[in-house]
Amino acid sequence: MVREWDPRTASPAEIASLLDTLNAVLAADLPLDPPWRESSLREYLSEVMPGERRISWVAQAERAAGADGADGAAQAGPGAQMGPGAIVGHVQVLLLGDIGVLEVLVHPAARRTGLGRELLLLAARRVYQEGFRSIGVEVVGDTPAVAFYEALRFSREYVETRSVLDLTTVDWSALTEMATDAGPGYRVEFCPGGPPDELIEAYARAKAESRDTDDVELRPSSYDPQRLRDSLDTLHRRGMKPYIVLAIHDGTGEVAGLTEVVVPAQHPTRADQYDTIVAQAHRGHGIDRAIKARMLLELRSAEPELAEVQTWNAQANEAMLKVNAELGYRPDREWCEYSVDVAELVHRLDAAR
Repeated sequence: MVREWDPRTASPAEIASLLDTLNAVLAADLPLDPPWRESSLREYLSEVMPGERRISWVAQAERAAGADGADGAAQAGPGAQMGPGAIVGHVQVLLLGDIGVLEVLVHPAARRTGLGRELLLLAARRVYQEGFRSIGVEVVGDTPAVAFYEALRFSREYVETRSVLDLTTVDWSALTEMATDAGPGYRVEFCPGGPPDELIEAYARAKAESRDTDDVELRPSSYDPQRLRDSLDTLHRRGMKPYIVLAIHDGTGEVAGLTEVVVPAQHPTRADQYDTIVAQAHRGHGIDRAIKARMLLELRSAEPELAEVQTWNAQANEAMLKVNAELGYRPDREWCEYSVDVAELVHRLDAAR
């Protein structure tokens, strides 16, 4: 049974069931990733930026997955314990700009049944009806999702490498030296929760300078002061705690560099590194390494439960890859952005039914 679903009004049992499916998917596809928790999961699924909308559907089991039958026998495992009403699939689409950003989740016990394709078509029809031109999706390398989306003729637009830093392997004394090596004329400031309001405009200017217009931008940054404020507010409402480290140029008061890390309540043992930016006029002074080292030192005391930090970089960004390697990050796997023309996708899939 597939139905439109609103996490804001969903029962606690439904939220818990979706969490079970999410963690089953992680265990199958990303076994080294920490399991998610229920903390602020409802908010994570429902809160959006001003001007954006999120639409969701769920698929619920009508009988216990893994029951008698060919599919059940082939899929024996975690799904065998799921009873009627359990959420075995979830699709959501975030509508922003002229693109719908898609996420499809299918319990490993319900895969290869056509459920993923059914959920995707449902979301694609809505995106098409809403007048959007394309659908984008993040696809993790070396998982079944790659073959799924490529079979549906999604095109790979952008590839990053995810790297993970295990904090138990960090040389903290060396890191302390790196954190003080930003060069003369710069001061480094730690800003838990976000930059102070008097620096918001300078912060936004630094981000705007680095904007990569070739990125499909499924994880868009904020480039103007008000949208930056809205972004920080949305992170807090979703249960995602932002930490910022800034390099301030003493002579001008401008933000010469910045780095952002978010610690989600849903997986607080692994933080997400967002943007790290050094303004063009201030490069060559070791700012990038200094601010990232300072961030790790601050997180060590601010988030004692934190065990890992993950970051994403394009292979062409050799300077940042070098900095990450010096800090101890290790490459994990590819993280790809795919897109497809939504009208073409809907018409093709409907014709094949």
